[in-house]
Amino acid sequence: MSDTVRTARPPAEDRPEPLPAAAEDAEDTEPDKAETGSVEVDLGPAEADTGSVEAEAGPARADAGPAKQRDAFFDNAKYLAIVLVAAGHAWEPLREGSRAVTALYLLVYAFHMPVFIVIAGYFSRRSDASPGRVKRLITGVAVPYVVFEVAYTLFTRWTDQQFGRPISLLDPLYLTWFLAALFIWRLTAPVWRLVRWPLPLALVLAMLATLSPSIGNDLDLQRTLQFLPYFVLGLLLRPEHFRLVRRREVRLLALPVSAGALALAYWAVPRVDYAWFFHNSSAEELGAPGWYGPVMTLATFGCSAALAVCFLAWVPGRRTWFTVLGTGTLYGYLLHGFFAQGAKFWGWYDPDWVQGPLGAIAATLVAAAIVTVLCTPPVRRVFRCVTEPSMEWAFQRTG
Repeated sequence: MSDTVRTARPPAEDRPEPLPAAAEDAEDTEPDKAETGSVEVDLGPAEADTGSVEAEAGPARADAGPAKQRDAFFDNAKYLAIVLVAAGHAWEPLREGSRAVTALYLLVYAFHMPVFIVIAGYFSRRSDASPGRVKRLITGVAVPYVVFEVAYTLFTRWTDQQFGRPISLLDPLYLTWFLAALFIWRLTAPVWRLVRWPLPLALVLAMLATLSPSIGNDLDLQRTLQFLPYFVLGLLLRPEHFRLVRRREVRLLALPVSAGALALAYWAVPRVDYAWFFHNSSAEELGAPGWYGPVMTLATFGCSAALAVCFLAWVPGRRTWFTVLGTGTLYGYLLHGFFAQGAKFWGWYDPDWVQGPLGAIAATLVAAAIVTVLCTPPVRRVFRCVTEPSMEWAFQRTG
């Protein structure tokens, strides 16, 4: 997701792009509360069964019954992906004049949000219209969306010196697009489980979206449709697919594939508009012929899926020092944007040395450190009231 905040509709390259978030779900994506005793995972509330283990994509908290063992693999994947999201935002002001930084930026943007969205879809396999899941969708996705949409609008009025920037709950600003998209994806999850060919249908909708510049900004529907295939792919995955990805031969193959992708990204920097990986514009808006849209939809999907496999192949499956941080990635996702926006306003990128190799390394380390702190339990306790509110007062008691 590109880090530039827009007033109206910024250039395609500057509009927030893919994570999330990242990513995951408020029922799957981030803060999530299990209604059946399973633990929530952070990228959104979600319920998942990973073989004998159950994991969710939302903050970890047992709502009822005994908590089931969380799968460390998914928490590790979410933490490492959120670090890449923060690093990508830190690199954005350094792209100009640095082909190497731009190549890394392109490579990371090709798969970091798809990884979050696939995991969100995987943990949304049981999403339905039951009272408990609807409640989690409201408290874990809709409420944080409203809170952070308002917060980012007020904050960027100051950092961008755009004091008249309106608060609009229909036009997601900056990072909040992911929550709006997740809300829609979760609502439609039962439909994708019902249709005969869900992934081909989702790809067709994504391709058609690239032909429709008139879709507009409402709930960032353009991006919601173009990222939809990754969510549907997650819905179709099973525990055995993730076990397959983590086999030794896949790990070894991931190394040359990743190296080749980085070389290709370096070659493509002056030749290809990497805004295609933001998935927030039609072909016409990117200055390309209409037929480019469907072709690039399939090309970017294949590229992103391959890189996501390479990334997941090397994610540790055991508990590590950062496993617990993977349960707080929604917090890291939603809060790190204030630092990313503020850094430019506070002049962190102004010194000449920051524009060189040492500056890129320093920006990466600082971004990783900040987002890591934001995923810690103390920060989660402070912001849980707006990111994972219980809101029992707002709901009727159900049996």
